Amino acid sequence: MNLDLEEDIKKAFINKFGNDPLLVRSPGRINLIGEHTDYNGGFVFPAAIDKYIIAAVAKSDSNVCKVYAKDKNEDYQFNLDYLEPLKENSWKNFVIGVVAETVKLGKSIQPFNLVFGGDIPAGAGLSSSAALENSIVFALNTLFELQMTKREMISISQNAEHNFVGVKCGIMDQFASMYGIEDHALFLDCRSLEYEPFELDLKGYTLVLINSNVDHNLAENAYNERRFVCEKVAKMLHVKALRDASIEDLFQIKEALPEDEYQKALYVIQENLRVIKAKELLIEKNIKAFGNLLYSTHEGMKDQFKISCDEIDFLVNKAIENPHVIGARMMGGGFGGCTLNLIEEAAVSDFTASIKTAYINKFGRACSVYFVKLSNGTQGI
Repeated sequence: MNLDLEEDIKKAFINKFGNDPLLVRSPGRINLIGEHTDYNGGFVFPAAIDKYIIAAVAKSDSNVCKVYAKDKNEDYQFNLDYLEPLKENSWKNFVIGVVAETVKLGKSIQPFNLVFGGDIPAGAGLSSSAALENSIVFALNTLFELQMTKREMISISQNAEHNFVGVKCGIMDQFASMYGIEDHALFLDCRSLEYEPFELDLKGYTLVLINSNVDHNLAENAYNERRFVCEKVAKMLHVKALRDASIEDLFQIKEALPEDEYQKALYVIQENLRVIKAKELLIEKNIKAFGNLLYSTHEGMKDQFKISCDEIDFLVNKAIENPHVIGARMMGGGFGGCTLNLIEEAAVSDFTASIKTAYINKFGRACSVYFVKLSNGTQGI
């Protein structure tokens, strides 16, 4: 827990607005397995992590809302009577979006002041955007005593991303950030939102993140295009979502689909099955077989869903070559960000040192290594 970060955000608020704020801590997330299954009504296996967005908020005496993004050193103000998306691709749309979606539910919000910042690397696939959305909606819920449930709050966060940011994301990121449990991953059914906490016992192995420092920014058009393909195929199969389709069902319409669309849908169906298998393997404490599933997921994302990139593939291939790494894959929406690696604890130092050297030699720039702990979800401080 970064107490210095919390103190920095609080001080920034007091310096800017002159009074003590309400503080909220909202975590980023990793996902053990289950990429692009969430918006297909399927299963995922995320966990909140100890990297956070901190939001400081208080009511305002003025007639506008004033926001300061500390990490960017940018100010913004807006009127509650005019809540429309900005044309620029900016953090501002996350803030306006959360406020607008809250107001849409008939909740009463008055002008407020907000300062936020954090230590979740942007564009790394660790859901800094969901953490920001959740921090704001949680803060507003507390500040104005709106009495919203966690489910209502994550729905607001998701709708803000859909309607103001333009990414048709599933619910996993917002859910994991809001509901996280320390030292646990969450086996989540994205249709019912029922979840099962799993205390991770990795038997001498540890999870390490390696950031390619290729900013994925969800490659918005590519993300939305893949969602469109999945929905198109589900409609052809007369099912609500690909979660309800089998590999055999999909094969029946193979001739009616372009090969790339068939492979994308096949990946989603197979990935959903991998998540269910991962749960069984973790119950059995078969960590090596679980690691193999991570490799299978990456192969599917690279060759079938086509959302990887050269830098990420290089990192995964280096993991495959190392006998002390039993699983690795790209994590997140795609086209950059982090790899998730399952490494023998005693070998972490040697592996990370060697991969840093190999990466900079190959690409002329550095990758970053993160060690994370599994964290509790969004909460007041």
